[in-house]
Amino acid sequence: MRKHTLLALALCSAAVAFAQVPAPKKPGIEEKGYVWNAQEGEKVEALHLKGDPKNGKETYEVCGACHLPSGAGRADGTFPQLAGQHSTVLIKQLADIRSGLRDNPTMYPFAKEAMVKPQELADTAAYINSLCIPPDHGRYEGPDAAAQIAKGHDLYENECKNCHGVNGQGDKEKFYPVIAGQHYKYLLRQMTAIRDGKRRNANPDMVKVIKKYTDDQLVAISAFQASMTMPGAMCKAKPGKK
Repeated sequence: MRKHTLLALALCSAAVAFAQVPAPKKPGIEEKGYVWNAQEGEKVEALHLKGDPKNGKETYEVCGACHLPSGAGRADGTFPQLAGQHSTVLIKQLADIRSGLRDNPTMYPFAKEAMVKPQELADTAAYINSLCIPPDHGRYEGPDAAAQIAKGHDLYENECKNCHGVNGQGDKEKFYPVIAGQHYKYLLRQMTAIRDGKRRNANPDMVKVIKKYTDDQLVAISAFQASMTMPGAMCKAKPGKK
């Protein structure tokens, strides 16, 4: 086994056996003076480094224990789909978790121990970004799926498309994430957390947009977003599948 595989197993065991010491709470969106995506610390250094996907593949072995080797995450939304995500977004989120700006007790020990240097953040992000987006992911499966997706489409066109793009491709330079191929339950959980002020590293512009949405509207938007695909970025269909 490689050293990162052994580390992943050790961290998994530790996470199950006892809670890791959490990151110190850094002032988030609920605090006065919060600046979304402040250009400081290791994030800035990692963003200015050229990531090496070859090295990042080895570092990613730790991440693959939860997010799967393909970067597909879990269809039940417990772990997000990462493959194809913008390197800028990945670096920002990892740095936020490591610094205590984004609360994620499960992810924290992995982010803190597996990627010690800014170069490792850049390498891992470059590798994840290079992965194709799996077409099979968790979608809204209620009997009213068609109606929910249609309603979500209208809401998305009105207020989400300008930032996240026609195909859910996001914007690398502005740190807006790829949402195409993301799992419905993960999308719903994150948008609910942002609306309710529980995602402390949220973009204030998104909070303003999403604050007025009802639970039913969030279900619809999540259902639509989970149905999106990015032409040219999706993995090729496996033999026997269309």
